Amino acid sequence: MEIYILFIFIFLFNLCCVASEASLKYIFILEKHDVDVPEQIATAIKTIEKSKPGLRVSDDIIFLDRENEEDAYNQLCSSLSKGVSSIIDLSWASWEMGSGLPIIRSTLDSQDLITAMNSYLESRNATDAAILVQSENDVDRTLYTLLGRSNVRVWVNSGLTRDSARSLSRMRPDPSFYIIAGDRNFVTRTYKRAVKEKLVRRDYRWNLVINDYESFDPAVLVLPSVILQIDTNECCKLMGVSDCTCPTNTQRKQLILTNLLQYISETLIKLNVGLTKMTCNENNNDTIDQIVMFQNGGNESMFYWNDEDSSLNLRTPFILSTFKPNEGLQRAASWSSNEEYKTLPGFEFEPLRDFFRIGTYPAVPWTLPKLDPVTGDAMHTEDGQPMYEGYCVDLIEKIAEEMGFDYEIITPRTGDFGKRLPNGTWDGVVGDLMTGETDIAISALTMTAEREEVIDFVAPYFEQTGILIVIRKPIRKTSLFKFMTVLRTEVWLSIVAALLLTGLMIWLLEKYSPYSARNNPGAYPYPCREFTLKESFWFALTSFTPQGGGEAPKALSGRTLVAAYWLFVVLMLATFTANLAAFLTVERMQTPVSSLEQLARQSRINYTVVESSTVHQYFINMKFAEDTLYRVWKEITLNATSDQAQYRVWDYPIREQYGHILLAINASGPVPDAKTGFRQVNEHTEADFAFIHDSAEVKYEITRNCNLTEVGDIFAEQPYAIAVQQGSRLQEDLSRTLLDLQKERYLEQLASKYWNETARQTCPDADESEGISLESLGGVFIATLFGLGLAMITLAWEVFYYKRKENKVNVLEKPKKIAFSKVRKRRDQVTFGDTFKPVSHIKVNPKNDYIP
Repeated sequence: MEIYILFIFIFLFNLCCVASEASLKYIFILEKHDVDVPEQIATAIKTIEKSKPGLRVSDDIIFLDRENEEDAYNQLCSSLSKGVSSIIDLSWASWEMGSGLPIIRSTLDSQDLITAMNSYLESRNATDAAILVQSENDVDRTLYTLLGRSNVRVWVNSGLTRDSARSLSRMRPDPSFYIIAGDRNFVTRTYKRAVKEKLVRRDYRWNLVINDYESFDPAVLVLPSVILQIDTNECCKLMGVSDCTCPTNTQRKQLILTNLLQYISETLIKLNVGLTKMTCNENNNDTIDQIVMFQNGGNESMFYWNDEDSSLNLRTPFILSTFKPNEGLQRAASWSSNEEYKTLPGFEFEPLRDFFRIGTYPAVPWTLPKLDPVTGDAMHTEDGQPMYEGYCVDLIEKIAEEMGFDYEIITPRTGDFGKRLPNGTWDGVVGDLMTGETDIAISALTMTAEREEVIDFVAPYFEQTGILIVIRKPIRKTSLFKFMTVLRTEVWLSIVAALLLTGLMIWLLEKYSPYSARNNPGAYPYPCREFTLKESFWFALTSFTPQGGGEAPKALSGRTLVAAYWLFVVLMLATFTANLAAFLTVERMQTPVSSLEQLARQSRINYTVVESSTVHQYFINMKFAEDTLYRVWKEITLNATSDQAQYRVWDYPIREQYGHILLAINASGPVPDAKTGFRQVNEHTEADFAFIHDSAEVKYEITRNCNLTEVGDIFAEQPYAIAVQQGSRLQEDLSRTLLDLQKERYLEQLASKYWNETARQTCPDADESEGISLESLGGVFIATLFGLGLAMITLAWEVFYYKRKENKVNVLEKPKKIAFSKVRKRRDQVTFGDTFKPVSHIKVNPKNDYIP
């Protein structure tokens, strides 16, 4: 009987000892939002107890309220006094009030994946990243994980909506990387949304972090991307199977929690750690030290101890892959959470090109909307952004090629190139550069001291531009008888009168002079020209021709008249020839005005500028300067107390022209844009309208429009330059690149492309040294042809007149038969001159009776 009692006592003693060794109690510290974790803890405890018969595990859960941590601390101290095996902190942030207590910290969420992605980003020299996670709790966890441990500036948001996508697209500077972290469904859905919102625009900028075991379909990716996911072997390892296919919808968080509790329970049992009563005032970390020593001795376990944050973590295997639409997935790196990130041997990432937003503003020919060559409509990119071409666009492409970066052209939402607003801010290209909307400004932006106060300029790419006057070339009134307009009508009538009078005088002198060939035939035994009235007029007319009038009169009086007339002819011909050449040449080269001063002094030609443009502001400023100078001069002269003789002038010593110019501009009315200004100039065919505008655009328009011409020289010159934000690191790189382009003469080639002076050769009057046109001297040919026609008509009249006269003579002097006796009788009566001369002989024709 005593033996029996002793046996029962030993059995009960052993049973109590066994029960004591198989009882564990855990205190779990959770965030107050982790309402789903208690159920997962209960499931994990049941799994442990089922796998280890006789083991009893109890738990006590404490929810942390970060705004009122004192209640949680009091609750923890109360639980410690009842006995505890281990304190497990599953919150996303370490609890500072629990320091000094034997707390085992661990994570169940995707913080390990975020840490792994951060390692990859730092290897790519990332400066910033935008992270999209599933919930607001994930936002806090992600920020805590990266805060103080990452060199990457991050922006974290829960999900992607239309509003958040708009905010993300307007973020300046643009994030260098985008990350979507969550389960497969969330990642797929969010990526599609990003594509729809036109956020996916650059290669390898979007990184997908998948924190479950579901297979991801890379077909949804539209651009090369990076995918970070967990090796599915982890699922099999957590399930305790060497080779398996991870079931669909496997709860990774549940598996990690179950294995974590099982690992801690086995460790505590092996270390013979049971329930221990503690107080919050004691610093008892013996249990933690024993677990660390035990864990370090078994490095092949699924968990490892991280000394940096004093946590027990799962050895998570990561797989980093790259995706290209035409090549598929390619594994780039494979490592575990307790290892350093490094790529696989033989794999190298493509170097990522910098991305800059370049600001510009439409201007001719610097930045022009690109038009469809078929339809003529403005062209746009796939995402709806307008496409541009021009000098600045070509320069941007060349600089991007030399410096190796990608870019996006941005035009300002308000303003043009930039001017200071009343509130002190700037609009336009300068304003976007100040606010970070753009990184570089490459446009027709002039360097001014006011702008240099808020932005930095690089070396000029277009040395000098300024203001120039453009006017239409006067339309020459063409006439076939233009040569007749050289002399006035009264001069032509005077010449005709002189010709008629000279011809009449020659006839009179020839008739009445006793020394003329007609009245003094003995002095001229040879045949001489007989100056009848017809011959006299003919002589006077032919004297205007190079061959001269022919034989001159013999009398001295006639020759005196002819000499005077020839002098008149020589002078008139020389005058006509000189005036004709000067008239045609000057008319071709003449412009109404040749400078701004002449334009200001005249009133026939109206002129204007583009409203509120820099040119308009220039004249406003000059008008203000004139008024200021006049006011100061008046004050000096009126208030001078000594040496008043120095100020005794009859007029204001400074020319006031900009005030008159501005009044004339306001009277004509400023135009809304340059296109309207050039159109108005082209419509005024009388060259009575001028347009004052930017010289570069004026010269470009002149090369495309043969009707336009520039007037005077360029004034108010300023250079065009590239601008960057103040203190930007790009300033030095851009300066070096521009210097290289100047050495290669690329800027000269670009200028000759858009200001092509050879295009002016196609204009009909581009060459001022060209000959006189046929239209100007067509009347000469018409007069010659008229003379030829008149000569033919005269010939026909002469032939007709001669035939008619011959027929009339034949009719009136028809031959008659005359008796011989009568002929003999009349023979004695035939006399010639003053003497009598008998007829020597008479022939008798038998038929006609008489032939002289």
